[in-house]
Amino acid sequence: MNRMKKWGISLSAIALVATMTACGSSNDQNGAASTNAGDSGKGGEPIKLGITWAGSQNRHTATLNSTELYSKLHPNITFSPDYMGFDTYFTKLATLSAAKNLPDIIQIDTSNIVDYAQRGQFLDLGGTIDTSAVDKTLVSAGMVDGKQYGIPIGSNAIALMYNKTALDKLGVNVPAEGLSWDEWIEAARKVQPKLEKGKYLLEDFSISTITQESDKYEIYQLSKGKGFLTTADGKFNIDRDTFIEFNNLFEDLRKEGLVPPADVTVAHKAGDPKLDNFLNGTTLIKRDYAAAFPSYNSVNPGQYAITVVPHAEHSGAWLVPTQFFAVSADTKHPDEAKAYIDWFINDKDAGAALGLSRGVVVNKSVLETLQETLSDQDKAQIDIIDRTAPVANQFPGRPQGYGVWTDEYAKVSQALGFGQIDPEKAFDQLKQKWDEIVK
Repeated sequence: MNRMKKWGISLSAIALVATMTACGSSNDQNGAASTNAGDSGKGGEPIKLGITWAGSQNRHTATLNSTELYSKLHPNITFSPDYMGFDTYFTKLATLSAAKNLPDIIQIDTSNIVDYAQRGQFLDLGGTIDTSAVDKTLVSAGMVDGKQYGIPIGSNAIALMYNKTALDKLGVNVPAEGLSWDEWIEAARKVQPKLEKGKYLLEDFSISTITQESDKYEIYQLSKGKGFLTTADGKFNIDRDTFIEFNNLFEDLRKEGLVPPADVTVAHKAGDPKLDNFLNGTTLIKRDYAAAFPSYNSVNPGQYAITVVPHAEHSGAWLVPTQFFAVSADTKHPDEAKAYIDWFINDKDAGAALGLSRGVVVNKSVLETLQETLSDQDKAQIDIIDRTAPVANQFPGRPQGYGVWTDEYAKVSQALGFGQIDPEKAFDQLKQKWDEIVK
């Protein structure tokens, strides 16, 4: 069977051996490349930049540290930060967008960048920010219609978090290449009788609890050789038979008691130590992205590990930028906003302040300087990218409207989980919503 196109080069391996090319830029004594956006903010009238992002407390703290450091270097530049968890972020961003009140600097991701860019709400950053030390695949992911609207600020891999302490006690060994779907299900059948009531090895991959969790199914479809949910040219690509098979499988697993009941799954609240089903021990594995690993570890240090997502005949994995920074088309301070983003990805002191709070550092030179300071959880992120890269499917990007469509996917998946519709009807609804929303 034909496999999807693979990335054969590990981003972190490149980071350790590559040297930063000058590309016409001079380096100051700190090793940071001079920015094409100019030296805005070193003097002159006070300027306050609005900036918004989503993530864990670890990311909030690190990003705030970076803004404080930048203001020390540029005394007339201050920031008005607005940050929150992912469960509310995109809803608020949509509200700000509709009101034409986006802040100067916006964190955006692959599911949303096309929407905002094609509505003319982001500036084209092409040629104004130095990306010479960033992997070209990551940079190209921030392009829409040939223009650079997003600057990648972290590299990432979709991954499986697992409670290593618990699995070791249960005798479940997770090899470096991860386990197949069949192997995880077999393991669940073996250990379920050993678990206390209300605890499960597996999470329910068939139910989305927040927006943009359609990738829980996408892992399965890729592993069956059917591609991503969208083609490279933005077309609907959910395979009907695979979708039905997947949802029937998880319906059977719910009946068998190998995954939580639907009401337990939908009660999950990501990042909340009491309501996150992985953090509170309800499930012992969870699909997420490598960049989220430090936030889990911060709650229960040393308890978790990270592995490659389940596979079948094919790999279910991919690599992707964690997020992008974009600049509002309505900003009154475009040069200052660009200068901060340039510093954010290229300055070694910025790299030290941020660590791997946003995934693996995208600037190869900066990552190299951090090697001696990396924690075990940081090394785990780099390691999973190393292990994912050889089997990673080539990420195609997302079409306009995809982020909104994933909201509909979440609703349909929950209706499926509660037995309110069957998989055939669910597929038809998702295709209909796609035709209405995705451009």
